[in-house]
Amino acid sequence: MSADWLAAHAAEDFCYLTTVGRRSGNAHEIEIWFAVLDGALYMMAGGRDRSDWVRNVMKTPEVGVRIKGETRRGTARVIDAAAEPELDARVRRVVCEKYGELEANGGLSGWGKTALPVEVRLAD
Repeated sequence: MSADWLAAHAAEDFCYLTTVGRRSGNAHEIEIWFAVLDGALYMMAGGRDRSDWVRNVMKTPEVGVRIKGETRRGTARVIDAAAEPELDARVRRVVCEKYGELEANGGLSGWGKTALPVEVRLAD
């Protein structure tokens, strides 16, 4: 089950996300921070929807996620903060906590406040 696989790898420092190039149709792989929440994988794009990988996901949501040499297939989507404010806030918090992106007062860093959250649901 994908939730078990994610739970077993949740503490890893990063994953590799493979998207399909929106223009080229070629596979593109990036190394990226991630966190696991409620059986899904979440990442944040500092460049928001100007990031190539986000643009790729918006055109072709089918992705690959590789952690510790094992790849799983999944479907990605950009989190809409206006439609899902609670999820947006939870994702920001969990990713920032994992990577120490909190200010001294416990608030989110600048990146944590402005980056664009993306969800990946893995296929079982």
